[in-house]
Amino acid sequence: MSELHWKQSITKIEPNKVMLRGYPIDELMGEKSYAECVYLALKGELPSVSEAKVINAILVSSIDHGATPPSALAAITSASTGAPINAALATGILSINKYHGGAIEGAMRTFLHIAELADDNDYELSEAVERLLSDYRVENKRVMGFGHRIHTDDPRQKRLFAMAKEAGLAGKYVEIAELVEAELHKQIGKKLPINVDGAIAALLCEMDFPPELANAFFIMSRMPGLVAHIHEEQTDHKPMRKIHPTDHDYSGPDERHL
Repeated sequence: MSELHWKQSITKIEPNKVMLRGYPIDELMGEKSYAECVYLALKGELPSVSEAKVINAILVSSIDHGATPPSALAAITSASTGAPINAALATGILSINKYHGGAIEGAMRTFLHIAELADDNDYELSEAVERLLSDYRVENKRVMGFGHRIHTDDPRQKRLFAMAKEAGLAGKYVEIAELVEAELHKQIGKKLPINVDGAIAALLCEMDFPPELANAFFIMSRMPGLVAHIHEEQTDHKPMRKIHPTDHDYSGPDERHL
């Protein structure tokens, strides 16, 4: 065997057969959702029914947030220059970083740190939250996953936590997120509600995903929205136009419900 030989455990390819984590793709098709297969690819096993519902909701929750976020503006601007869809999409994805989309990883690390602090010192979760947030204030360190520039009561967070509680997946980390929200209000005198990033972070912790994968969930969720903005830019607008970051209106369907 060559010294360059290496192994990977994700996908096996044989003539007329494609297997993801041991499952033939054609058997997964029509039987398992995209969200379930995302979980399978990342974790190596299929999710439970409850986990599948929550993962699906996570992927839907951040599918788009208008044309003003940096990733959307970057993708639209790239598309306006004549860039092909892959380049425009890559431009948008490359704009997802620490302060845009990256809050999920930051929040996960905070929640995991609080849980570790409680376990190592035999603290109640509320005490661990109080101590860590006090340290953050001294260090002038930002708590990620709380507050929003538009929403004071993020409907996506409420729905994610409601679904998790209905599914029996709301445990220690959902409690930690809610304790952090309350303690932030207590310490700084300002309400900074859990936003969608903080909610996703708590639920990924509940499902034992590593924080290194956190931002991938935002990217996987946001890609369809970016593609839609890119396509609209390429088909509805003149190339190389001046793109104002906020001076635009919505022209889609009126509000409708399932």
